[in-house]
Amino acid sequence: MSLRRAIVWFRQDLRLHDNEAITNALEMADEVLPVYVFDERLFTGRTRWFDFPKTGKFRAKFIIEAVEDLREQLRARGNELVVRVGKPEEVVFELARECKSSWVFCNRERTSEELTIQNDLEKKLWTIGQEILYSRGKMLYYTADLPFPVTHTPDVFSQFRKEVERIVPVREPLPTPSKIPHFSSDIAPGLIPTLKDFGHDEVIPDSRKVLPFQGGETAGLERLRYYLWETDHIKNYKETRNGLIGGDYSSKFSAWLAQGCLSPKKIYHEIKKYEAERGANDSTYWLFFELLWRDFFRLMGKKYGDKIFLKQGTKGEEPVGLRNNWKNMRPWLEGETGVPFIDANMRELNLTGFMSNRGRQNVASFLVKDLQVNWQMGAEYFESMLVDYDVTSNWGNWNYIAGVGSDPREDRYFNIVKQARRYDPKGEYVKRWVPELAELPADMVHIPDQLKFVEQEEHHVKIGSDYPLAIVATKKWDRRSW
Repeated sequence: MSLRRAIVWFRQDLRLHDNEAITNALEMADEVLPVYVFDERLFTGRTRWFDFPKTGKFRAKFIIEAVEDLREQLRARGNELVVRVGKPEEVVFELARECKSSWVFCNRERTSEELTIQNDLEKKLWTIGQEILYSRGKMLYYTADLPFPVTHTPDVFSQFRKEVERIVPVREPLPTPSKIPHFSSDIAPGLIPTLKDFGHDEVIPDSRKVLPFQGGETAGLERLRYYLWETDHIKNYKETRNGLIGGDYSSKFSAWLAQGCLSPKKIYHEIKKYEAERGANDSTYWLFFELLWRDFFRLMGKKYGDKIFLKQGTKGEEPVGLRNNWKNMRPWLEGETGVPFIDANMRELNLTGFMSNRGRQNVASFLVKDLQVNWQMGAEYFESMLVDYDVTSNWGNWNYIAGVGSDPREDRYFNIVKQARRYDPKGEYVKRWVPELAELPADMVHIPDQLKFVEQEEHHVKIGSDYPLAIVATKKWDRRSW
């Protein structure tokens, strides 16, 4: 009797806990071949419209580390991860033909680039009598459990939340397998590539970064334990989530969620366990609330497809006045706008691959509403730079800020100086990333373009030389009244 063989094609599900693809493969097959393909188009390609590197060095490093960790986890269970660089639809097909597998198991993706790849692979597998069996694992909820079909998902988050959160149970996460039977073949495991292989310089650690962001399931689970059980930081999440400095003002789970190193169901059930043992409050609920937003954006991506990437968004109405204006775009992406709160956030992104949620909202509003730059340029730059880039969350949030999403509130304009004073009242965050302004007192640090010459001399900064003159005068948001 011939052995039943299965390939498990890992994609953005780089974990063994709560992994439906590997669970199903172990139920159906005698031997399992785990595979990960570094897609050359993703790791060396450019973004579709504005020619940024598609995967910047921070996320590339995180993914490489996640794949290394996955290989170690598989080895500990008697298996091996086969790693290749190329086009997944070609590489996985050749492996399937070589090892004469019966099935390829993988997590189903829903956005166009990923859809094209999995569809092309499926067609190739049909030619040799094999098929793809799709699994789920990116969302908190299974779409089959929702009280509506995907195409009828409410377009407004509050309505989605109302129809889902108190009605639909979150399934228990699937257990981590203790043993995974290896293929009886001589397929070479392959080397895991380095950043240099993808044309990147090594990441230089910056002491100001919020976290190291070590990729992999092991680090993700450690972060979950730390944030909930070891420190009780979750108890204050709602109050601290708009912070700017340090690793503990928010959970920082996003990078591990984006690559599937952490399961949202795992996080949810750890929260419920925590609430049962140590008490529930608004903060423990709010972390669940953020997972709901993540599901909502993913469902919008499923419902509207490529519309989330288009200038008119899911709303179908092109915003007025936005241009592909590189003259305004360049100082924004370089952190040289002369508006300190914007520059500090953009410099943090450029040097670490991360920016707080509060910062993301402000820099996006500034780019779109104040600089009148096409929001797609900002969305693609984030796609390139963010260590925690998640396609539907990123593009959904940019739709939201630009007013082209389906949410009814159109004017999401941020008063940058008011925001800076509220969330960085002493200017500590700005001075951390914009050291040119280190000697300015708190009442001046967010509005340096309003400094008189004598004030500039007193505080050893020359606006227009040491630090750029603001491309949008801060008086637009605030006039000094002292």
